[in-house]
Amino acid sequence: MSERPKLTRRGLLRGFGTATVIAGCAKPTAEGAAGETAQPEDLPADVVAIGPGAAPLSLEINGSVRSLEVAASVTLLAALRDHLDLTGSKEVCDRGACGACMVLVDGVPMNSCMMLAHDLEGRSITTVEGLAIGDTLAPLQSAFIAHDAAQCGFCTSGMLISATALLRTGDSKDRSSIAEGMAGNLCRCGSYHHILAAIEDVAGVQGGA
Repeated sequence: MSERPKLTRRGLLRGFGTATVIAGCAKPTAEGAAGETAQPEDLPADVVAIGPGAAPLSLEINGSVRSLEVAASVTLLAALRDHLDLTGSKEVCDRGACGACMVLVDGVPMNSCMMLAHDLEGRSITTVEGLAIGDTLAPLQSAFIAHDAAQCGFCTSGMLISATALLRTGDSKDRSSIAEGMAGNLCRCGSYHHILAAIEDVAGVQGGA
């Protein structure tokens, strides 16, 4: 009676290694190929594939078209601050919770830390730098100064952006509606009373308690 070959750990691992190499060399079946991720050459002609490297981009910011090259993963906030030297928008929470990075996109206040720069091509973007007309401050900016609404300043640009949008909608009828409209902007210094007073001043409404 012949004796069975002994199974050793070395032999077992060698067998697994051989099987892995053979499987890796095998051609994928039609079913497997269908489940693979589409390669760039498989994409429709009207779809532009953006790789991990920098890609050209044109953004309309504060009425001017700005050209830059950034990777697909770069946020609008990073593009503004690191590539276009527009540092008014601040990075604070970096998760869309504080409002310090607010910009206007087609007139709507949005958190620039939560948007990819390449997604904004063809949209109209206004940063806090675009609120003034030349060297003349916007009425809201002047009101913030008059009412001492800025302390550390990190929230101020986002507050100005959100307040600008609120005033344009006409929903700033009283302190309650203004406070509700500004709920997405946080002030760590606690200057809410001064901020609300400045917005009320421009809106022409009587201040609350």
